[in-house]
Amino acid sequence: MKLTVIGGGSTYTPELADGLARLNLPVDELVLVDPDLDRLSAVGAVSARIMGRYGHPARVRWTSSLDDGLEGADSVLIQLRIGGQAARQRDETWPLDCGCVGQETTGAGGLAKALRTVPIVIDIAERTARRASPYATIIDFTNPVGIVTRALLTGGYRAIGLCNVAIGFQRKFAAMLGVEPARVALGHVGLNHLTWERSVTVDGTDRLPGLLDAHVKEISDEIELPVSLVQSLGMVPSYYLRYYYAHDKVVSELRGTRTRAEVVMEVERDLLRQYLDPALDRKPEALSKRGGAFYSEAAVDLLVALTGSSDSPLVVNVTNEGTLPFLPSDAVIEVPAAIDATGAAPLPVSPVGPLLRGLIAHVYAYEELALDAAIHGGRQRVYDALLAHPLVGQYDVAECLTDKLLAENARYLPWA
Repeated sequence: MKLTVIGGGSTYTPELADGLARLNLPVDELVLVDPDLDRLSAVGAVSARIMGRYGHPARVRWTSSLDDGLEGADSVLIQLRIGGQAARQRDETWPLDCGCVGQETTGAGGLAKALRTVPIVIDIAERTARRASPYATIIDFTNPVGIVTRALLTGGYRAIGLCNVAIGFQRKFAAMLGVEPARVALGHVGLNHLTWERSVTVDGTDRLPGLLDAHVKEISDEIELPVSLVQSLGMVPSYYLRYYYAHDKVVSELRGTRTRAEVVMEVERDLLRQYLDPALDRKPEALSKRGGAFYSEAAVDLLVALTGSSDSPLVVNVTNEGTLPFLPSDAVIEVPAAIDATGAAPLPVSPVGPLLRGLIAHVYAYEELALDAAIHGGRQRVYDALLAHPLVGQYDVAECLTDKLLAENARYLPWA
């Protein structure tokens, strides 16, 4: 297998290399593609050393040529950040001026990221179709994953969206229950970064009620929502639900703290300095501060499933196909799916009640408008998407956000 990583200069990449080698994925060639040659050479060299330490035979190389990297690729993993952490820092800042959450995937900041990202990813997908293997799958790890994956799928490209939220919960719950993670199946449902764990099944028994009885404080602290809310829901919302369930509180908190982007920039500077050490042949401890826990395991599990070597369901972003009957068939949802060499198919889920259904449908309507704006451009489309978002929903706030979004991102949006 030739695996190509677009955005290979990311400081995440050594985590991926460690997972590929440690879990012994049958990769013959790992190609890292990135326009930033300084980052790429540091990340590429340490990734090669990590795989070498495990004795993995894969050839590891890096290039700034997208076409070179894509030539004959069997799998293409996309992990882009258009504008880098500097653009993220702005996404986390300017929405606050309009009284809204500043976050890189949720709300106005997430829309800005989608507008910058979707056209680039579509171009990469088109070049993948021309140069990679006819059976190559694009694995999208680029946020906002749901919108980007739907852009790929509606464009006719073979793609699956991947997020580490579900695997993070699986690992955490397995540790709480004292069982192997492979025995834990999640009742995970929703859209990317808008999901709930409605069951935690071990050997056919739902252990979620017991988990909440014994560990609700720990779980609540992890997702930064009150114990009373989690108990009332009787399920575990993802961390990103705090932006909806506690919007005004979060806005107040964000106004008085450093942005996550500023923290990550410091971590990345430290990581890149360490990666330059020619003796470093393992992922450094500081990488755990970068985020993306269990990213490598999620990616490797998906790659293995795509070879037809595993029949375990995985939580991915996949076409709805009637799984959630209140959404269009071509919607992209995040649920457990059966995966094989032909792709991913969502597994049936139990009916979703109105408390979740209403918010999912509302956010999905925004995502439809966001994708339209990302593909076709235009101020009115941006305004419509913001007005439709449940975290905005007021015409004057949508006007404020539209003006700021376009001013902040004009260099990335030719139509603006």
